[in-house]
Amino acid sequence: MPQPTPPPSVLRRPQLWIGTGLIAAVVSMLFALLYVGGNLNPRGDLRDLPVALVNADRGADAGGRHVNLGEQVVSGIQKAAKGDKSIDWQVVSREEADKRLGKGKLFGALVIPDDFSTTVTGLTAQQPAPQGKAAPPTLTVLTNQAAGSIGSSMASQAAQKAAHAASTQLGQELLKQAGSQKTPLPTAAQLKLADPVTVTVADGHPVGPRSAMGLSAFYYALVLVVCGMLGANVVNSQVDTALGYLHTDFGPFRKREPVQHTSRVRTLAIGMALMLGLSLVMGTLVEVATVGVLDMDASHLGLLWLYSVATIAVVGIGSLALFAAFGTPGMLLATIVFIAMAVPSSGATVPVQALPGFFRALAEFEPLRQITEGLRSLLYYGAQADAGLTRAWASMGAALVAALLFGFLTTHLYDRRGLHRIPRPQTEVKDETGAGTGAGTEAGTEAGTEAGTEAGTEAGSAAPAEASESPEASAPTTA
Repeated sequence: MPQPTPPPSVLRRPQLWIGTGLIAAVVSMLFALLYVGGNLNPRGDLRDLPVALVNADRGADAGGRHVNLGEQVVSGIQKAAKGDKSIDWQVVSREEADKRLGKGKLFGALVIPDDFSTTVTGLTAQQPAPQGKAAPPTLTVLTNQAAGSIGSSMASQAAQKAAHAASTQLGQELLKQAGSQKTPLPTAAQLKLADPVTVTVADGHPVGPRSAMGLSAFYYALVLVVCGMLGANVVNSQVDTALGYLHTDFGPFRKREPVQHTSRVRTLAIGMALMLGLSLVMGTLVEVATVGVLDMDASHLGLLWLYSVATIAVVGIGSLALFAAFGTPGMLLATIVFIAMAVPSSGATVPVQALPGFFRALAEFEPLRQITEGLRSLLYYGAQADAGLTRAWASMGAALVAALLFGFLTTHLYDRRGLHRIPRPQTEVKDETGAGTGAGTEAGTEAGTEAGTEAGTEAGSAAPAEASESPEASAPTTA
């Protein structure tokens, strides 16, 4: 007896190699272009990084006239910045600078103290200051790690560079004044006058020691987005399993539920309802793990919990809408939208002002940017509405409405056109002899086994019955 020919190996199918290869190529190319391209040259792409310029100098009387060297420093910095668009120097009061630092509107500040002119002019005064009262002129650079560590570092470096340039300029003027005096200055004094200003660095808006140096908001936001996506994948799989569209493997055992013919709209509604329930569990556990177990610095815990649950729910519902509209490619699309394009445009590590133009445009609507800004407000800025929290809630609401409309309108369109995930039984299908088999089969299935012998035989089995009565059909087959 001849042995059956084994089926050809799956690996010999060109479609498998081509399809898988195309998906892998697209994913690897997109992730490389987006991740590396968004962070490749932050200094070269830096535009309009907001840094405050605070002049609190009261001025001093020197040489028979009143001078304000703080204004001179401000003017010099603004003049030098005319051809450089990388830093947006904002001349504000100290109170306003502190306010903006406390809302994440500034990445740093350069502060000129109120006694700046007095201390500078005192270096060349004929009568030296009493012992113990002389103080060197200082400029203070304020950082803001809560707004982003890299952005704060860029602002600090720019402010320090401007401060040292101002010190050098003032030093040249002081040396000229000292040279006009009859008594020559010692070499040590000349060196001191050449660079008279001491530049100090201080934290303009301190964050807690367990805040990942201002990055805990980004890591927390990324956890919420990933939880939303993974939750949507789990919900999508479990709903299909419960409806009998997929089977479940438990080791060597396989289980499959009876198929339930359900519309696409109802399937999506079931998945979204399940996603809402899971969001309560996942959002609670994320906060318990990070704040309760890891002791992350956080305040407004009730609002943080609500924000966590809402974020996971919106991301999950958006992912389910993409799954329902595009099927399996929707999972890849969700990964690109929520991860590949979102991370480099989030402004969490590299500030938005240091991103290429394409990523700056993405940052206007990409969800991770808005989620991170809202979390910064909750974790670092006392949950102030205008510190990013209002925009985060508004963006989240708009994304939810868009996901619901897109998902249900698309699935409703599929249902109206009869594009069911599993084709429903046909009401009437004719075989090659022209006899109606579909109606009899469906009627027999609905009525049960005993009814099927009547209805199914009359309608669906007419042709087979006639064929069995003919001598040819009933004759035994011989080898």
